[in-house]
Amino acid sequence: MTFMIHHLLTSATSRAPSGTSLAAHVLCACGAFVRVSSDSRLCPGLCPQQLHGNNIHFTDGYEIKEDIGVGSYSVCKRCVHKATEAEYAVKIIDKSKRDPSEEIEILLRYGQHPNIISLKDVYDDGKFVYLVMELMRGGELLDRILRQRYFSEREASDVLCTITKTMDYLHSQGVVHRDLKPSNILYMDESGNPESIRICDFGFAKQLRAENGLLMTPCYTANFVAPEVLKRQGYDAACDIWSLGTLLYTMLAGFTPFANGPDDTPEEILARIGSGKYALSGGNWDSISDAAK
Repeated sequence: MTFMIHHLLTSATSRAPSGTSLAAHVLCACGAFVRVSSDSRLCPGLCPQQLHGNNIHFTDGYEIKEDIGVGSYSVCKRCVHKATEAEYAVKIIDKSKRDPSEEIEILLRYGQHPNIISLKDVYDDGKFVYLVMELMRGGELLDRILRQRYFSEREASDVLCTITKTMDYLHSQGVVHRDLKPSNILYMDESGNPESIRICDFGFAKQLRAENGLLMTPCYTANFVAPEVLKRQGYDAACDIWSLGTLLYTMLAGFTPFANGPDDTPEEILARIGSGKYALSGGNWDSISDAAK
């Protein structure tokens, strides 16, 4: 297998005999690293459902359908598993533009959480990596905001509660998302149930690590974490907390706090963010309670 889950496996791959597959390294690391702790409850399950190398092609097992979303380095499409006819979403990542190893590792470790998108299959053909994930039929939080214009305080509170609890879990595992926004929050179905929300797109996410390269999960924190790393963790996690506040503002107001219009340049928006100035009056804000503000 050609993609490199390099942070977890740096030392393992340097010692491994030639010809040993990366899939074997992953499984070895999943077992050996977790056993640092005798209490298996402290670590999430790590073992992947499938890790396919370039000898097995994605289209051997799946039929690709229409686009769901397009990014700068990837495209997301609906796909159908040929053997079972089950529908999934596949994120196709161009390896020449981005190394997906960190995203894959995070999804393998934490995708079992009920509010994190789950990874079903991984294929690598040398040029592209295919991440097969559950198909979220309810659409993006962004789409729901645009349809409704804004959320009631109750609905916004329920959505934020689900997202915040999920982020608290990730932060407790030493993972920062770094790209929380309405388009990366998906609903499982059209019911709009806040408990069906999944956080997706971990392309910018990072796992905080001690200086020796081991992950800063609860398995390793007591033994390896340094005060400097703890300070760094607080700083990195703060960007997600900021994003949670921006999400709440957007749900209640129907627009983001620092953009005045579609013609705003990134520089103008960043300048407003730096100033820390935003409005809590006008529009829907006039009907929002002081407690919510």
